[in-house]
Amino acid sequence: MDSPLETVVSLIEARSVSAVYGGGGGAVAANAALREINFSIPPGERVALVGANGAGKTSLLLSMVGILPITSGQLRIGAIEITAGTQDKRKLKTLREQVSLVFQDPDDQLFMPSIYEDLAFGPRNMGLSEDTVHHRVDEVLHRLGIGFLKDRSPLRLSGGEKRMAAIAASLTMNPQVMLFDEPTAFLDPKAQRNLMGVLQSLPHTQLIATHDLAFAAVLCPQVILLREGAVFAQGPAAELLRNGELMDQCGLEAI
Repeated sequence: MDSPLETVVSLIEARSVSAVYGGGGGAVAANAALREINFSIPPGERVALVGANGAGKTSLLLSMVGILPITSGQLRIGAIEITAGTQDKRKLKTLREQVSLVFQDPDDQLFMPSIYEDLAFGPRNMGLSEDTVHHRVDEVLHRLGIGFLKDRSPLRLSGGEKRMAAIAASLTMNPQVMLFDEPTAFLDPKAQRNLMGVLQSLPHTQLIATHDLAFAAVLCPQVILLREGAVFAQGPAAELLRNGELMDQCGLEAI
């Protein structure tokens, strides 16, 4: 149960990854966000990232898109390897084209006058032609069944509609990996069911940080459990999420 996720070829691999807030390697231990993180995820896997508040879930996701720099260790996603002190802007740009983070609050991701413009923003920044951008946006809107939102302002959407639009904006980047930070936040039960159906339909490798253990149990075959910025356990969701003693040690309730 405590062994890494086994795979012949991993798409994502973290080796002794550490990070701190507010400084480099000399920062005080109290600022540590991640401590010697190790895990691997095969292509196409959906993995739940669970832990109590402050366990390091969001910090790990931010490190995987280069927002929170790692201070030691190596993080490999596909052919891109990130090490402590990585400052290569071209590498970070490529990373963010291949790895897309859907934020907990969709308002942090939707900022253009219309949903079409929000979905077109990323592909345009990649230098794609306007015809290609238009095709990508229409394809994603159709795929998620939200074409009716195309000309609407994000300010006039429900919580569930905003969540779908934020996911759509990530999909137009055509990423290999999708990261989700508390995707069920602000959603009513019906919107949560709709979200689950969408995530189950996506072929992408997914890492999903969530407090909703019942949601994780249905959606994700595997779980990575964090405590105080470190991997405490990882393995099959059916085993970990029902282990009362283990969950209690991490400040969570077993399902």
